Amino acid sequence: MLSQRSRYALRAMIALSRAPCAQPLPISRIAADAQVPRKFCEVILAELRDAGLVVSHRGKQGGFRLARLPHLISFGDIVRVTEGALALVPCVSRTAYRRCEDCVDEASCAVRRAMLVVRDETARILDGTSLADATAEDLAAA
Repeated sequence: MLSQRSRYALRAMIALSRAPCAQPLPISRIAADAQVPRKFCEVILAELRDAGLVVSHRGKQGGFRLARLPHLISFGDIVRVTEGALALVPCVSRTAYRRCEDCVDEASCAVRRAMLVVRDETARILDGTSLADATAEDLAAA
């Protein structure tokens, strides 16, 4: 299940993707547009900045902007920053692999085989959905 932190991060990034590229948005506007508590938004944006997905600017005209164009930032990029690995069980994780404690035989484990498919499909969908895709779908639905 996607955490509240990830949902907030996705909404904040969508808010940023709707802003003119060169213009940083103040944190108060991002938080209001994304309907995210301001303090939580600050923490999430700092995390996204450290991951290279947003850039921050100081000063009176400061704020945050996307580090790349919206079509070059995927939901997968954002979720991996906020959630870590996409795998539901550790034995199928590409970035945080560890053997399940109660596993008798990884090679014949039916749960592992099924979770590999889930991980791969989740990654395919999240990595195949960009911020530009999300905002285009929003506009088409309106």
